[in-house]
Amino acid sequence: MITSTLQFDRKNLSDQTLLDLYKKLLKPRMIEEKMLILIRQGKVSKWFSGIGQEAISVGVTSVLNKDEYILPMHRNLGVFTGRDIPLYRLFSQWQGKANGFTKGRDRSFHFGTQEYKIIGMISHLGPQLGVADGIALANKLKDNGKVTAVFTGEGATSEGDFHEALNIAAVWDLPVLFVVENNGYGLSTPTNEQYRCENIADKGVGYGIESHIIDGNNILEVYNKLNEIVDSVRENPRPVLLEFKTFRMRGHEEASGTKYVPQELMDMWAVKDPVDNYKNYLKEEGLLTDEEDEAIRAELKKEIDENYQLASNEEPIEVSLSEELDDVYKEFIYQEVNSNNEVDNVRMIDAISQGLKQSLERHDNLVIMGQDIAEYGGAFKITDGFVNEFGKDRIRNTPICESAIVSAGMGLSINGYKSVIEMQFADFVSTGFNPIVNYLAKVHYRWQENADVVVRMPCGAGVQAGPFHSQTNEAWFTKTPGLKVVYPAFPYDAKGLLATAINDPNPVMFFEHKALYRSIYQDVPKDYYTLPFGKASLLKEGNDVTIISFGSGVHWALEVLEKNTDIKADLLDLRTLQPLDTEAIYNSVKKTGKAIILQEDTIFGGIASDISAMIMENCFEYLDAPVKRVGSIETAIPFTKALEDQYLPKNRFESELLQLVNY
Repeated sequence: MITSTLQFDRKNLSDQTLLDLYKKLLKPRMIEEKMLILIRQGKVSKWFSGIGQEAISVGVTSVLNKDEYILPMHRNLGVFTGRDIPLYRLFSQWQGKANGFTKGRDRSFHFGTQEYKIIGMISHLGPQLGVADGIALANKLKDNGKVTAVFTGEGATSEGDFHEALNIAAVWDLPVLFVVENNGYGLSTPTNEQYRCENIADKGVGYGIESHIIDGNNILEVYNKLNEIVDSVRENPRPVLLEFKTFRMRGHEEASGTKYVPQELMDMWAVKDPVDNYKNYLKEEGLLTDEEDEAIRAELKKEIDENYQLASNEEPIEVSLSEELDDVYKEFIYQEVNSNNEVDNVRMIDAISQGLKQSLERHDNLVIMGQDIAEYGGAFKITDGFVNEFGKDRIRNTPICESAIVSAGMGLSINGYKSVIEMQFADFVSTGFNPIVNYLAKVHYRWQENADVVVRMPCGAGVQAGPFHSQTNEAWFTKTPGLKVVYPAFPYDAKGLLATAINDPNPVMFFEHKALYRSIYQDVPKDYYTLPFGKASLLKEGNDVTIISFGSGVHWALEVLEKNTDIKADLLDLRTLQPLDTEAIYNSVKKTGKAIILQEDTIFGGIASDISAMIMENCFEYLDAPVKRVGSIETAIPFTKALEDQYLPKNRFESELLQLVNY
C-alpha cells in the first residue's frame, strides 16, 4: 500500500462525504487531462491548467451553498464542475460554440452565470475582488446571511485593487472570503520578486482582518477549516483572508511551459499531489478499492467524452451583425414620466440633488457611494442631508479607492442593486478607469450581465482649479462601446436625464459641469420626471449655420448669438453623447449647409472630430463650407485665470463662427 505524504484528518465527516470529495477532485483533473490532449491535437486554442490546485476550488465550492456567489479565476475548473454545470456547456464555451456562456465572444473562464452563481474574471485580475465586495454588500443590506468567495493568485496581490478591496471589506465588515492561491509564481515571477513579507496572510494584520494559512493540497484541511470559517462568517459578517499554499504543475498556460521552475521544486510538489494523496488515504481507510476507483474513473470518462462529443457536434456560431450590435447594451425600454406644472427656479446643483433624492425614494435598492458624501454632503454638497433621510447603508462614504468602488458598483448590480458612484472630480476617474472600460462596458456583450451603475462626473474648467480638477474627459468614454454618456447643460435636463440614467440598467457616465452648478438657474418641476436619451435639444432656430455643442459650450454659444443678433443659427444642445442624436444633427446641417462644433475639451481625439467626420460622410452634398471644430488648446488645463482663459475656446468661438458664416 502506498502511504500518503499528506496528513489527513476526517474529523466527523461521513464516509459518503469523503467519497464525494474524491469524485469532485477527480472530475476536474480528468477533464484537464483530456484538455491537454485536445490542445496537442489543435482542437482547443488555449488552456490555463489548475492541475495540482484542485483541492482549493473543490473545497471552497463544497462548503458554500448553491445560492452563494463564487468569483473564480482561470484555473478553478473545480468551481464550475462543483456547481454541476453541464459539461457540454463548458466544452461549448471553450470551443466558442453557442451553448457556451459568451456566444463565442470570450474564451476559457472569462464568463459568469447567474444560474450557477458564478462570476468569472477579466484578464486584469484585480477588479473581481471589488466586485465581490459589491456582491457581499448587497447580501449584507439584504441581511440574508450569505457569504461570497473570491479567488485570486499571489501575483494579483501586488495590484492596487487587492489593497482597495480588502480595505473596503474591512471598513464595511463585508462577508467575503478572499481566497489567495499561492502557487509560488505569477506566470514566471517567483514570490520573492512579488512581495517581501513571509506570507500573504500576514497582510491581513494591516487591514485589521482575520487571516489563515491553509494547506491547499489537502482537501480535508481545506474542507474542514472552511466549514468552520464559513459558519462563523454567516453568523458574524466580516472579511477573511485565506492563503492557500499550493503549486501548479503546469505552466501559467500551456504555451508557456515550466522551464523557469527548478526541477527539485517540481519534484517536491509532485509528491504532494492533492488527488493521488487523497486517493491513497481513502484506500488506507478502506473506503476505496482499486476496482471502485476504476469504476468511478470509467463513469467520469464516459460523462466527459459524451459531453465533449455533444459540444463538438454543435455547429459553429453563425455570424449575426444585428445580434452583435444589439448585445452591447441590455435592452432598456424608456418609460416617460411627466411632471405636474409646479416648478421651482433652481440651480443645476439643486436639480441634481433633487433628482438623486427622488430616485432614492423611487428605488429602495439604490445605493450612493463616494468620498465624503455622507454627513459632509459631498465636495459640492449635493448629498447634504441625505444620511438623515436614507441612512448610512444607502449613502456610503468610501475610502479613496475609485477602482474598487466602481467594481463594487458592478457587484451590487450583479446582486440586484442599483448604484450611483460620485467621482469627487471627473479627473479622479483615471484611477477607476480599468473597471469602467473593461468590466462595466463589456459585461453585457460578453455574457449578458448588465451593469446598473451611474458614475457622476463633476467636470470642467472655468473655475481656476488647475490641471487635476478641471478636465472634461468625455472622450475617454464616448469611444468605449457599452457605456452611455450624458452631459446636460441646464438644470431641467440634468434632473430628468439623471432619473433616466438611474432607471437604465446599463452603465452611464453622467457629466456635471462644475462652473454651471451654481451659475445657471431654470424653472424645474418639483416632482419626479424623466427625459429620453439620444434626443438633442434645439435651443435656437435659423438657416445660416448649425452650432452643435454640449455642457458649458452651449452657454458660450448662446452668449455669442445674443451679441450677434444678425446670425440666424440652429443651436443644438446634444445633452447625451452616447447615444448621439445623429438625426437632429443631419437634419439641421442639411437645412443650413454649414456646421460648427464647439467642445470644451481639446480638439484632437475629441467627440467633435467624430461628429465632423459623420457630417462629412452623411451630409457632404449639402455642405456649403468645411465643417468647423472649436475646442481648447492642446495643453493641460492651467491654473491662472489669464492662462485658463487662453486655454478655453470660449473667446475664439465668435471669430470662428463669423468666419464660417461669411465663407
